[in-house]
Amino acid sequence: MPVKLWKTHPAHYLILETLKKKGAMTDTELFELLSEEYKDLGFKDFNEMLLRLEIAGKIRTTSLVRGKKRVELIT
Repeated sequence: MPVKLWKTHPAHYLILETLKKKGAMTDTELFELLSEEYKDLGFKDFNEMLLRLEIAGKIRTTSLVRGKKRVELIT
């Protein structure tokens, strides 16, 4: 039976750190980076994290084309 290890940082910290390092990104690029680190992360959970961070005033999302969003860090 495989053992799952707990991550030291929650996924939303990784979102903020990635945006701080790389600047604004599309949601699909950001999801691909997160899914490499967090294998069991689904796109629905990812969108919920983005929504919570946007409500908290940490990030801003804008619609680019149908089905794509631009995610940027608010400083």
